[in-house]
Amino acid sequence: MSYRRLFSMLSLLALAMTANTAPPSVELSRPFGLKPGWQLLVTQGPETPDPFGAGTEKVPGELHLCITGDGGESCRPSLDTMLVRAGQATIYDRPHYLEDVRIIRPEPNHPLLWVQAASLHGGNGDQVVGTMVLGYDQAGDRFVPVYDLKTGRNNNQAVRYIESGPLRGAIISVEPTSDAPFVFWITVDRLGTSQRYAPVLRYRSVTRYGDGNPLPVIDSDMPETLRRLKLWAPGTPSPHPAHCSTPRLIHGALWCGDLAPAAPRR
Repeated sequence: MSYRRLFSMLSLLALAMTANTAPPSVELSRPFGLKPGWQLLVTQGPETPDPFGAGTEKVPGELHLCITGDGGESCRPSLDTMLVRAGQATIYDRPHYLEDVRIIRPEPNHPLLWVQAASLHGGNGDQVVGTMVLGYDQAGDRFVPVYDLKTGRNNNQAVRYIESGPLRGAIISVEPTSDAPFVFWITVDRLGTSQRYAPVLRYRSVTRYGDGNPLPVIDSDMPETLRRLKLWAPGTPSPHPAHCSTPRLIHGALWCGDLAPAAPRR
């Protein structure tokens, strides 16, 4: 048997084994210091016809996301509606893909549950992507949202939890503006005294839409974000991702080395 044929067979086998396998459930009791049994219980329905397919294609079934302390008898809460937008009942209201689940700690003794899920793909490949952060409410003996944002995917939208640096514990989101100049809304949320995330900064980016910069918008606009929050001063080394060994600021936006556009001729 040729290597190419063997590789093809192994790839098909792997797809067959994982095509309708729900992501694993997430244990919550230990990180949150709760009685045993708390978990994000994840189950997935059967594959369904692709609404934009040719008739035979299938897509993963709906996900059921239940935060529970009793094995799923009750959800405290259910996250099945985390993609629903007010007044917009569509086939994209239900999660079909679990993008990310993890425990974050904006403060050393303050664990939170980070969940990102996505809808079916549209005809143009776009999806509704929901990001929800939940904390445990002792009085109600349940988890409650402390951050909730729904975005698309096709226009460089992003939501990122900042793990380190001067913005450690913050959440930054990027969404395109709807009017000229076509740039991005950059929003920085921090955990407030109410133990919920609230915006501390929102501005139109210096990063231009379609400028060819391969850096994610959050990274290319980080110097401007920190400048506006008085956490960085121009004239000092600019903040940049670890993989960017030769950062350059061009009109306030960060570019990396040879990837930066050539300076205009005088």
